[in-house]
Amino acid sequence: MDNPERNAILAGMEKTYDLLVVGGGLNGPALALACAQAGMRVAVIDALPAAMRSDAGFDGRGYALSLSSQRLLKALGLWGVVGDHAQPILDVKVTDGKIGEAPSPFMLEFDHAETDDGPMGYMLEDRYLRRAFLDAMAGEARIEQIEGTVIAQEVGPAGITLRLADGQEVFGRVVAGCDGRKSGTATRAGIARTGWGYGQTALVCAIAHEKPHHGCAHQYFLPSGPLAILPLPDNRSSIVWTEKDADAARIAALDPEDYLTVLRPRFGDFLGEISLAGGRFSYPLNITLANSFIAPRVALVGDAAHGLHPIAGQGLNAGLKDVAALAEVLADARARGEDIGREDVLARYQQWRRFDVATLAMATDAFNRLFSNDNPFLRVARDIGMGAVNAIPGLRRGAIREAAGITGDLPKLLKGRPL
Repeated sequence: MDNPERNAILAGMEKTYDLLVVGGGLNGPALALACAQAGMRVAVIDALPAAMRSDAGFDGRGYALSLSSQRLLKALGLWGVVGDHAQPILDVKVTDGKIGEAPSPFMLEFDHAETDDGPMGYMLEDRYLRRAFLDAMAGEARIEQIEGTVIAQEVGPAGITLRLADGQEVFGRVVAGCDGRKSGTATRAGIARTGWGYGQTALVCAIAHEKPHHGCAHQYFLPSGPLAILPLPDNRSSIVWTEKDADAARIAALDPEDYLTVLRPRFGDFLGEISLAGGRFSYPLNITLANSFIAPRVALVGDAAHGLHPIAGQGLNAGLKDVAALAEVLADARARGEDIGREDVLARYQQWRRFDVATLAMATDAFNRLFSNDNPFLRVARDIGMGAVNAIPGLRRGAIREAAGITGDLPKLLKGRPL
């Protein structure tokens, strides 16, 4: 539908913006909406056509959103659109085990009723979240979506110019690289990365099951890697299943029934009969951290800044924390009349986020190394450790609040407050 206010604003822009967002996945649109709602003019540049990004079919992908991420979506005005499609995560059970054996009796069990904050998080399918972001951007007069591939960026005294493959040039005060682990924005800015592979691959799918899950998420630690079973609406669950690379390649090539035959002894029968729902995906697992989150007139967000092991389900949540922090830094600087792309402004964003990300990266790396093995001594130690934490209410409640993303120095959006 034609939007006269939007057209009038864009007509006067002449491809000049406050913020240029490179990458139209999830973090990019979230940042664009937050900054546009704070009064900034924003361009979102993505090589993938919007029609392809908004495919409404269910393909099995879903996200575990922390409570703080849900509050961000609410502050941006999106939760009213997607909330009815979300499945609250009411309980989390973490256990150690072996294929074909009963889980260890030592476990961690988190119940949302132990705190007054509500569900620990929500599961939301990709198709609903992505569509909501695209619709919200289309209805925001201060956002222009540009289809194209960025091939060059040039920093000047007053801003930064991006050149696209089709010859277009756009100018902004600052660029946010939301373009993934192989970020072209970071490469063009001369930001190097540090990281390593795990020799593991995540197999991702959704299943339908006979028995209800009651909003409970499960994390099984198997010798080959963790298996997450995450509740979706309507007796379905999202599966993130980690195997060694060679085994994962073999399993991914199986036909659907043979794939389920391999999954069943890992999954167990507590949800009754299972069947595949949607597509199957596989992702090699590694850790990759940008050596800096900022460069002149550039800030990196989400996977462009940090790609983590999915063991704690914090990938998107960590990216949305970046979004909330950067949007608040830029909005506050703009309100004070500062140049939002200035080095000292962007340094505030890096200072806010880098230590938290480094801590999370070290924790997920350590957990994966501790649990992805069958060493009997480590097995005993980790089982005793989980049992001890589970027996101490204060530690258990602290872990629940940490998983919900409501601890630490939170930006306004993660508290559910608009900028």
